[in-house]
Amino acid sequence: MIRTFILGILLGVLAAAGALYAFPAVDQERAASIVTVAPNGGNVESFHINIPMDRVMTGRQGEGVPVPPGLNWPQDEVLANVRTEMFKIRNARDSVVGVAVRTAARLDGETVIDWMLHLPARGSLFVNMEAVPRENGFRLGRIRSGSREFAPLSGMMGERWVANDSDDEDAPLGRIELRTTYVGELQEPDLPADADVEGYDQ
Repeated sequence: MIRTFILGILLGVLAAAGALYAFPAVDQERAASIVTVAPNGGNVESFHINIPMDRVMTGRQGEGVPVPPGLNWPQDEVLANVRTEMFKIRNARDSVVGVAVRTAARLDGETVIDWMLHLPARGSLFVNMEAVPRENGFRLGRIRSGSREFAPLSGMMGERWVANDSDDEDAPLGRIELRTTYVGELQEPDLPADADVEGYDQ
């Protein structure tokens, strides 16, 4: 049931993105990609999310005030351990370049964490994450599927939380860093077993 709910949310995001592509309300501007070459092969692209200002939506039964205020999160027992969040995502220049949905669910001791990233005029990525972060603070996951320019690519993504230590009044609480590595077509990369993953410990 939880997997069906999560799949429904993700398919809804994809359907909306597809509808906008097929029948655009406005011409979508393609933000310039900021991609570097990884030392061990593949291309690396980094994104981040400033918290709380980039959080668009969050919902979970019985957990504080939802975002946006007044959001009516389903009061269904089967969704009691499901948390869904939507964010604006930024590139290395701190420009907003797309949106992302993160869903975490726990049932009978099993944890499922998924990301869906959508970059207008480029496409979408679906990533299935490991349940437990590595020692360096990164949680790794595989890119399971993509659309448009990401359709032929596979690879992995790292996610970590970086707290802000600035005293500035308007500074965010911290940021979620997302680091994608595109390793090529039709490959199934093994997630590195060691905690000091090259390129993910910076």
